[in-house]
Amino acid sequence: MDITTQPAAEPTSAPSRMRWAILALLFASTVLNYVDRQTLSILAPMVQRDLGMDDIGYAHVVQLFLIAYTIAYLLAGWLTDRLGTRLALALFVGWWSLANMATGLVRSAGALGGARAMLGLGEAGNYTAGPKAISEHFPARERGLAFGTYTAGAMVGATIAPPLIGWLALTHGWRAAFVATGALGFVWLAAWLAIYPRRKGERVVTAEPTPWAAILRERPLWGFALSRMLADPVWYFYLFWFPKYLSDQRGLDLATIAATAWIVYLAADVGSIGGGLFSGRLIQRGMTPARSRLVALAAAGVLAPVGMAISVEPSIPLTFAIAAAVAFAHLVFQINLSTLVVDLYPTRVVATVFGIVAAGSGLGGIFSTQLVGKLAQSGDYGQIFLLMGMLHPAAVLVAWLSLRSQPRSALRPG
Repeated sequence: MDITTQPAAEPTSAPSRMRWAILALLFASTVLNYVDRQTLSILAPMVQRDLGMDDIGYAHVVQLFLIAYTIAYLLAGWLTDRLGTRLALALFVGWWSLANMATGLVRSAGALGGARAMLGLGEAGNYTAGPKAISEHFPARERGLAFGTYTAGAMVGATIAPPLIGWLALTHGWRAAFVATGALGFVWLAAWLAIYPRRKGERVVTAEPTPWAAILRERPLWGFALSRMLADPVWYFYLFWFPKYLSDQRGLDLATIAATAWIVYLAADVGSIGGGLFSGRLIQRGMTPARSRLVALAAAGVLAPVGMAISVEPSIPLTFAIAAAVAFAHLVFQINLSTLVVDLYPTRVVATVFGIVAAGSGLGGIFSTQLVGKLAQSGDYGQIFLLMGMLHPAAVLVAWLSLRSQPRSALRPG
């Protein structure tokens, strides 16, 4: 049976106004997630100087975070389904906030690596608990918007982190910056526990275990994981390497890059929210949820390859416009693929499924970083842009085939 003809799972009770307060808290947790993640990258020169670390040592610390973050997705999804959204996200935010505060206390490169690995173990949970909360409280027509809104917190966090962290470090020292940004998580934690509703008869651990054997037999979710593995390296490239390209290849100074690079991330925010609104509007017009997400994925797959044009080094304004279009397309892709997972799988296992799919993103980042680094070191950015332009169409094709070739999910009732 064609899975795209199946109705999406709906919340078990009528949506309440409280869902918008919950969405605001999910947005805030994502802002904090990115602020805490970026604290080290912004303060790296200070930290390296005080701890006597070279660039290789710093790279190892970053790699420890990425490895822990990727592995954590699998455990975080399982924990979210077992503990429930309310308790699980409280645990994750508390854990990563303590890890960020502990970073301000380290006295060696080894301790720094351990603290950032602990941060990675906690931060992945934000992206398994969020989908479960959306599954519990939002109907299909609103899920895309909900996903887009809470994901947009990442770009807001990326935008406010440099001035906030820079001011804290220059005023109170780099160690205080880690402690202060980590402490913000406990302010959020108090609001979350006060607002997120307890389920009737809620326990510390849910009575029904997550059916791992059934989940691992779900071939579509492996296709979705592969789709993220293919597409997300594009985002990692524009996030971590595009500013370096502008400096090394196009001759822009740091002040110019800092004054203009925000355009790319603003476009990502627009794609995040707009992509969810687009598929939601298609549902309102009578399209099935799964098919509406596929249409949005296809639109992103058509737009993203425009990034290949940067390989011929167009004017700087046009280069930024093209990069902004790619960032917009990627967030449309990411939001709708993520929402598709929530549409197709029941609330009781959605966090576990989402953890497996999201782990594909981490693997894509780990593997692509090595290749991009080698090409960038040789100065051949043209090949990088051409390669990145091919990835979204391939990812969309994988997602489409994963849906069209599979029967109705065995995890769905009925």
